Amino acid sequence: MRLNKFLSTCGVASRRKCDEIILSGRVCVGGKVCNVLGTEINEKKDVVTLDGVRVKIPEQFVYLKLNKPKGYVCSAKDEKGRKTIFQLVNSTTRLVNVGRLDYNTEGLIFLTNDGNFANLVTHPRFHFEKEYHVTVEGEMKESELAVLRAGVVENGVRMPKAKVMPISFDGKLSKLSVIIEEGQNHQVRRMFAAIGKDIVLLKRVRIGEVRLGGLSRGKTKPLTQQEIAYFLEGK
Repeated sequence: MRLNKFLSTCGVASRRKCDEIILSGRVCVGGKVCNVLGTEINEKKDVVTLDGVRVKIPEQFVYLKLNKPKGYVCSAKDEKGRKTIFQLVNSTTRLVNVGRLDYNTEGLIFLTNDGNFANLVTHPRFHFEKEYHVTVEGEMKESELAVLRAGVVENGVRMPKAKVMPISFDGKLSKLSVIIEEGQNHQVRRMFAAIGKDIVLLKRVRIGEVRLGGLSRGKTKPLTQQEIAYFLEGK
């Protein structure tokens, strides 16, 4: 097994991030620093350490969904001292977040110690849809919806198309469903900023076939076997 895949399977980080960790010289195999990408190891025999601590493939995997509130960052610790999503989780198992939601975005995010699962969910080639509920001030014009659906142009570059459907308008605020696949950094916020709309509330409600449902803010719930299989076996 390649070293980056081993580290990812152990729940250290995504394979891309594990490559960065390997290059930084923080990983040892058999007591010797290994900073060569593509290194093959025997996952059953070789002793691998990260920052001096041995890492092993977990005997049991954990898969949780969390309803992330606003005001939390998606990391184990924050240099600015902000609250992190792991303060909401009561688990003795070392978990990683699968993808990210920004500080002011709430909604569905997965937590796991299964690096293979995390890689499958986040890898662009699998094109898992992500659905957001977006609340903006004022009523959305059909012309604005058409621009979002076609892909807004930002700094001369056209962003990916999106599926956009109005949900409601109460006379002051419009609520919409926005479905994207590629998931570029801050993509939904950038889309609306490009047409001059400030987002009042942004909430992710679905990843693939897994929905947030009635999960309360700040609470976690184990994924069902069917939901796990959808990602591990469905692609």
